[in-house]
Amino acid sequence: QVQLVESGGGLVQPGGSLRLSCAASGSIFSTHVGTWYRQAPGKQRDLVASITVFGSTSYANSVKGRFTISRDGAKNTMYLQMNSLKPEDTAHYYCNARSGVTNYWGQGTQVTVSS
Repeated sequence: QVQLVESGGGLVQPGGSLRLSCAASGSIFSTHVGTWYRQAPGKQRDLVASITVFGSTSYANSVKGRFTISRDGAKNTMYLQMNSLKPEDTAHYYCNARSGVTNYWGQGTQVTVSS
């Protein structure tokens, strides 16, 4: 069973930066699409950014130009670099790895943007 463990969340002031990490128990991101989702209290879980097995990336409009998704195959880790953070970025951020037949989730990490 693949495990995904997120880290890097915390409290940051508006305009600040954080880098989230998603460490996998195996080389999952070479065969699965890696995606970051987020969910704020009382709201649905939304896609933030994705990276395919070929390295193509896509972003939600709300984070384009501010967030960057990447991965390190040698470390079996996916990242989300978040810059120019806004209060509306406050949410629980989840890591996901998905193929045609399997779908794995991490437990998430909290990001709070507040002064």
